Amino acid sequence: MYHYTDSGLQNVWLANGFKAREVDGGTAVAIVDLDGLHKAIGRNLAHKGRLTGAEFRFLRKELDLSQRRAALLVGKSEEAVSKWERLGRVPESAIRLIQAIYLETIDGDISFRKLVEELAELDRAHQERIVFRDTKDGWREAA
Repeated sequence: MYHYTDSGLQNVWLANGFKAREVDGGTAVAIVDLDGLHKAIGRNLAHKGRLTGAEFRFLRKELDLSQRRAALLVGKSEEAVSKWERLGRVPESAIRLIQAIYLETIDGDISFRKLVEELAELDRAHQERIVFRDTKDGWREAA
């Protein structure tokens, strides 16, 4: 058995699906299908009743959402999300929403997936300047 802690979760153990070999200074472990493992962990968490802060963080990160974007989704502050993840007291409404978003996203609801991807992209995009153009329909962001 391998105690898989790279997920940020302390309760995940692997019965197989990994390769270990000795290297200078210790043991190197490679997961055979890391994406598949993370989806299996995510599905498990998405069907749980309550989530710890670490489990909420796992789903949020799998969705590629920052704390700020997750906070916007659940109607709370970024500081609240940070506190939930550190202290583990996540409101049930936030749990249900992140679980639903996760399941819809991995199971292929394209419109829902597009929304989540757009939110994640907003976090990745950093614009040095935003250019606007006055058009006959009013001000618009220039392409």
